[in-house]
Parts: sequence; C-alpha cells; structure tokens
Amino acid sequence: MVPHHGLDIRDPDETYSAGGFARDAREWIGAIRSRGRVPVLVGGTGFFLKALLEPMFEEPDMEPNRVEALRTYLKGLETDELSDILSVLNPVPAADLPTDRQRMTRSIEVALLTGRPLSWWHKEAEPVAGPLSALVVALEPEREGLYARINARVGQMIHEGFVDEVRGLLRAGYAPDCPGMTGAGYRELVRHLDGESSLEEATDEIRRSHRRYARRQTTWFRHQLPDDTLWIDDSLDPEATVDLILNRWKAANGGGRHQNGTEG
Repeated sequence: MVPHHGLDIRDPDETYSAGGFARDAREWIGAIRSRGRVPVLVGGTGFFLKALLEPMFEEPDMEPNRVEALRTYLKGLETDELSDILSVLNPVPAADLPTDRQRMTRSIEVALLTGRPLSWWHKEAEPVAGPLSALVVALEPEREGLYARINARVGQMIHEGFVDEVRGLLRAGYAPDCPGMTGAGYRELVRHLDGESSLEEATDEIRRSHRRYARRQTTWFRHQLPDDTLWIDDSLDPEATVDLILNRWKAANGGGRHQNGTEG
C-alpha cells in the first residue's frame, strides 16, 4: 500500500555511493511531494541520510586509469590494513571513519589521487545542492532485544533462500569481491559455498557480523544525527510511537496539512 523507491536499481558489480543515492533520492522526493504525499526515508544507513541533510561535495575529477590501478591494489589488502591506511590519510576521530570496504576504498582513492583527504572535501568543496529539511526519528532498542531480533532475522533469511540467492549470483558470474557481494551475509555464504565452513558456522558468523554492524550504527547515530532528532524507546507500543511522531511532525509543519499518504 506504500509505494517504494530505490529497489533493484544496481547490479552487484556496480558501486552506489552516498552521493549517487542523494542525487537519485532528490528526484524521488521531488516527485513524491509533487503528488501531495510525504516522502519517508527508512533504514539504518545513516551516511546516506546525512548525504541529504548535509549535501556532499562535487566529486573531484580523478583519472580513470589511476583509479582502476589503485583499486586493484587495494583489493589485495585486508580490511584492517585499509583502516590503518585511512587513519593516516584522513586524521579524524575514529567514529567518523568508514568501516565498510567500499567506503574505505573510496576515501583512500580520494586522498591519494587528489592530495586532499575526504574530510577536507566535505568541509571546503562546494556542495552539489542545498540541504533538505526533515524530521529525523530514531528508535532506541534495548540491546539484548535487538540482538535477539537480529539472530531471528538471519535465521529467517537462511530459511527463505539466502544461500540459493548467493549461489545464483556466483553462477551468474559475479565475483565475491563485487561491491554488492561484500555486505554482511554474502561474504560468509561465499565461504560456505567454497567449502570453508558449514552452513551452521556461516549462519553464526552472519549473526555476529550483523550484531557488530548494529553496534557501529548505534555509535554513529549518537554522534552524527541532528541535535533535534526525536529519540523513541522502541519498547513503546506502536500507537504511542505513531502519536509521538505525528505530534512532532504537526508541530514542525504548523499543525500539519492534509496529505494523501506516504511513499518510501
């Protein structure tokens, strides 16, 4: 009943940066608003939200051949090695540094090939567009309950065909180091399909990966979300949660005006 946007728009071997998402999202948001509806951005990837609230810089030109050569070299490094390199090239607080390979690689590329760290470009370069205003809502889960839901969700993903999905992608010719294959869950199942682990071991490792990611998300939210973010205890019943959000929304919009619905 709620139309969704941004699904199935890239293949696993294509990259999708926060800047690219922001450009696409602005088009979706504009179209949604033109229909008299309220756009709702839902998800845990806070950096993509920040790309809308604090627009990113115009990406500098970099020679494609040099980018490809550097990217090939970085593929051969472990994640810890990328982290060490990035901490030297972009001296900012650890909480502000990316932790996934794709963003780490991109940050290293920008620093080495432009002579300026990514933090400098964010601060000094001209933004591609003005910031969007938004009501930011963050649910505060109790950690044990969150971990229990993560564990159950991973089990459901396995039950509903996650292994077959990864097997199909590999058979279709997508390499394990493709951008879309490096997320939590995919890399663990690739190792399982290569015979390096049992399905039970892979499932346990996926659960650990998702729990680690949740911890990083929580830290990021605490340091990076706007000061006026509406924090809600997720133990509240759904009706109370909805009331809190709608009351804040109406207050921010002069009592609220009639809307035909939402789109995500």
